[in-house]
Amino acid sequence: MIKILLYLFFILFLFTSCTQNETKELKISTNSWIGYTPLFYAQKKGYLKDINIKLITNVSLAESTAFYDVGKVDMLTATQHEYYSLKNTGHDLIPIILLDRSNGGDMVLSNKNITQIKKAKKIYTYLEIDSINAEIIEDFIKFHQLDKKNMEFINKDQAQIQDLRASKNKTLLVVTYSPYDITLKKHGFHVVASTKNMHSILVIDALYAKNKLLKTHKKRLQDLKNIIDISITEIQNNPHSSYKLVKSFLGDISYNEYVESLKLISWINKPSHKLLERIKSMGYDENRLIQ
Repeated sequence: MIKILLYLFFILFLFTSCTQNETKELKISTNSWIGYTPLFYAQKKGYLKDINIKLITNVSLAESTAFYDVGKVDMLTATQHEYYSLKNTGHDLIPIILLDRSNGGDMVLSNKNITQIKKAKKIYTYLEIDSINAEIIEDFIKFHQLDKKNMEFINKDQAQIQDLRASKNKTLLVVTYSPYDITLKKHGFHVVASTKNMHSILVIDALYAKNKLLKTHKKRLQDLKNIIDISITEIQNNPHSSYKLVKSFLGDISYNEYVESLKLISWINKPSHKLLERIKSMGYDENRLIQ
C-alpha cells in the first residue's frame, strides 16, 4: 500500500513539475536595436503574451547582459560579444534563435574625417566597453593603424552617448548602433566606418538561453521562433503598421528613419547554409538552433 502511494505521489510530482514548467512566465532581456524589432512587434501584437513570454527592455547591451548575469531573466538578445562574455564567466549559455546580421547598423561616427583622426594628438572615444562596441573600435583602430596612446576611452551607455554634440576643438569617435546614430547625426557626427564596409568583422544578433531551458520549454521556444518569423514577414509586408507599434522601443524615430534603419540589417531567421558554416566556428551550432 505504501509503495502504491509513493508511486502515485511520484507521478503527481512529475505531472505538477511539467505543468509548472509549461506555464511559467519566461522573461527576455533586450535593448533598443533595430534588429530586435520582431520581438518589439510581437510584444505589442500580443503574440508573446499568448505564449507567456515577456520582454524586459534596457538602455544598453551591457545593462541587458547584466540582467541575465544576475538571474533576473531567462533569456537575452545579444551579439556574439556578450554571448562570449557570459560563457567566459561560467554561464551555460547557447544561441537558440538567430535574428539578424548587422549590415551597417553598427558603426563608428566622428566629427572629423579619417585624415584628421589619424593626425589628432588626442582622440576622445565614446562606447559601451562591455559590448560589441569594443570589437568594432578594435577593428577600426587596427585598420587605420591608430595609436591607442593618443586615445581616451570613455564608457557610457547609448542613451548617454546619443546626447553628445560635435566639437570643433576636439576629435571625437563614437561607437554606436541604430537607432542611436540618428540623433548623433543630427548633432553633427557622420559615419567613418560601419559593418557595411568593415569586412573583417561579422556581427550576429541572436536569442540566447541555457541548454536546460531549451530542453524544458522546447515547444514554447519553437512557438516563439514561429512568432519571430511571422513578425518579420508582417514587418516587411506592412512597414507603416509595424512602425506605429514599435516606434516607442526605438526612441520614437520617424517613419523614414525607421525604414532606413531596417536597411542596415539583414534578417537571418532563415539562415543560408553558407552563413551557418561561417558561424559554426563562432559557437553557433546548427543542431541546437531552433529553425
